[in-house]
Amino acid sequence: MGFTVIIPARMASSRLPGKPLADLRGVPMVVRVAQRALRSSAARVIVACDSPEIITACEQHGITALLTRNDHASGSDRLAEACTLLGLPDDHIVVNVQGDEPLIGPGLIDAVALLLQNQPAASMGTAAHAIESIAEFANPNVVKVVLDAHHMALYFSRAPISWWRDGFADGIVHAPSLPQPRPLRHVGIYSYRASFLRAFPSLKQAPIEITEALEQLRAQWHGYRIAVHVTDEAPGPGVDTPQDLERVRGLL
Repeated sequence: MGFTVIIPARMASSRLPGKPLADLRGVPMVVRVAQRALRSSAARVIVACDSPEIITACEQHGITALLTRNDHASGSDRLAEACTLLGLPDDHIVVNVQGDEPLIGPGLIDAVALLLQNQPAASMGTAAHAIESIAEFANPNVVKVVLDAHHMALYFSRAPISWWRDGFADGIVHAPSLPQPRPLRHVGIYSYRASFLRAFPSLKQAPIEITEALEQLRAQWHGYRIAVHVTDEAPGPGVDTPQDLERVRGLL
């Protein structure tokens, strides 16, 4: 299976400025992510960034990097430009590995890429794993996903879905346990066919996307299907804040 991993990276993180170059035991974070991705079956791993500083840091560690515009609204827009710059054919599979996931599993990258090879009706692929606690289920920062019989996403939400009528009669915080089967937490890794990725930025924003602040709902609103790989192993923590950074440093 031939696919390309593209890692979007930008310097202007609101909660952790300069995040791609944050030091993780002597190695910039975005380089750590690329090194993990290189352990997958990807034919190529490329960092798509907005800063010459990131280019230099990647080159110093033997990582291929590509300079893209600095005005992109999202990582998907940056990936779309990278696809064009790289001249990827329409049917080529691209995996979007977030630049703040230095503990991403190489096997998970392969599994998400394989989704599109096995699910020809899907334009995108992603991942999920079972939620472990009521607190996680109730947390709006934990995105949930509900699947159909073919492991295609029916809906993504920050709300606790699917809603267990009897268990939540007295409110979610008083629920004695999670519904069974356990709800699924969405994992923010995506695969795309290059043709869809190039077209995605031109799609009109969806009302549900704006309400939930979840970009993948735009694809669903326009009728595109998203295949989901359910993994038994929860991925390592990502880095959004200085506290997250210290946690990952400790794990490394």
